[in-house]
Amino acid sequence: MFSMLDRRFNILIINILCLHDEPAVPCPINLMKKQSVLTVPVERITWEGLDVPVSLDTDWFAQWQHEQPGLEFTLEKPITGAIRVERHDDNILVRARLQGELNFTCSRCLDTFAAPLAAEFDLLLKIGRPPDPSQEHELDPEELDEDYFQGDDLDLNAILREQILLTLPLKPLCREECRGLCLQCGANFNREPCSCTAPKLNLSFAALEKLKND
Repeated sequence: MFSMLDRRFNILIINILCLHDEPAVPCPINLMKKQSVLTVPVERITWEGLDVPVSLDTDWFAQWQHEQPGLEFTLEKPITGAIRVERHDDNILVRARLQGELNFTCSRCLDTFAAPLAAEFDLLLKIGRPPDPSQEHELDPEELDEDYFQGDDLDLNAILREQILLTLPLKPLCREECRGLCLQCGANFNREPCSCTAPKLNLSFAALEKLKND
């Protein structure tokens, strides 16, 4: 079982890894306008539901990159889809389906490659403050897709960012059989052999070899 604290800790770690030490640059106005399209006043959300079209283009990702320069992926094809928000008593249900394509750097050979993104999620937002972390409890399966929300406007940008991050592979691979790089000359074994005399070791096994030698 995962606790709500576990879920939020995972998202926090992902976001910390995206932070950058350089000073922030003022955000261009056109990027701010892109973000405002996906901000919905809570008073507009009724039990009948509200459909919000999604088209996350290079401007949207530029805004994200502006705020978190350490993101380790880029946009290959726009992410499109739709979000439906519905009022359920004092809660808000967010349903979405997204598809698009992102660029990653292979964790073995360091080549850039494109991979499809497909995400479908239901997220129940409970209006109010989240529980005291000191009183966290193990969640039932149906509670894993719940979060808390406060304010007069629902920022769908933040939800989309979180859901995209949750779909990303921890170790992106251009293909499962990727052979990696020569640790001496840097040759990409997927494209060429090398003449190094020392035993060739794929990057995927480099950490294991280091532990064995320590």
